[in-house]
Amino acid sequence: VQLQASGGGSVQPGGSLRLSCAISGFTSGAHAIGWFRQAPGKEREGVSYISSSDGTTLYSNSVKGRFTISRDNAKNTVYLQMNSLKPEDTAVYYCNTVPFRNDYWGQGTQVTVSS
Repeated sequence: VQLQASGGGSVQPGGSLRLSCAISGFTSGAHAIGWFRQAPGKEREGVSYISSSDGTTLYSNSVKGRFTISRDNAKNTVYLQMNSLKPEDTAVYYCNTVPFRNDYWGQGTQVTVSS
């Protein structure tokens, strides 16, 4: 099983990025999927979640209204559209199942928001 996050980069405040989580080893619709992030010197935190059943989505208060999670089961991929990015969004972003499994953490993708 692999969940590979990609799509990060460097953007200015107010910019946008779309992250992708490519899933192999199980169908993306079989599990709830979450996006997590870890900023330097801070603990990993949950950012967003999408259910396996009815597509219910949840967001942390810090990203609500700016980030959108979605899934394309045909491509076995989960996305995170990030708009109105702020410097405090700078972190390594990871995807994993919910609840997460320690053996499913990949290398993540770096997002840097800076002017």
